[in-house]
Amino acid sequence: MQPYTHDELLAFLNEMLEAERAGAKALLHISKEAHDAPAAALAMAVHHDEARWCAMLTAAIRLQGGAPSQATGAFYEKVLAITDEKARLNFVNRGQGWVVKKLKDAIPRIADEHLAKDLGVMLVSHEENIAKVNASGFAG
Repeated sequence: MQPYTHDELLAFLNEMLEAERAGAKALLHISKEAHDAPAAALAMAVHHDEARWCAMLTAAIRLQGGAPSQATGAFYEKVLAITDEKARLNFVNRGQGWVVKKLKDAIPRIADEHLAKDLGVMLVSHEENIAKVNASGFAG
């Protein structure tokens, strides 16, 4: 498997940044609209995690000499179009699963060991968030 070129790496990091931004905004929206306080707290906890990854990705892009995208992924609008609370959380979990897959595919192609490690932590965090939402009973 060939390592990413510089341009490919920046494109990947920006794609992840846009996805994380969409997830963070969607989860904030979900937390504010949730009818159940524990569901709102769960959405807010995952939102904070998504925001943390936005910051990490922004810093990584800058360290690579790139410009962080200001765009928000289309995922955000898709989440807002869903009105059922459980269906929204299920959709968010599917989005988290998409990020997991993208990270698993990308990490072996990243030559920068520090960045690969950070993305590995991000991967585990997303897997843990998926498990938390699944175990919560708020998605089904």
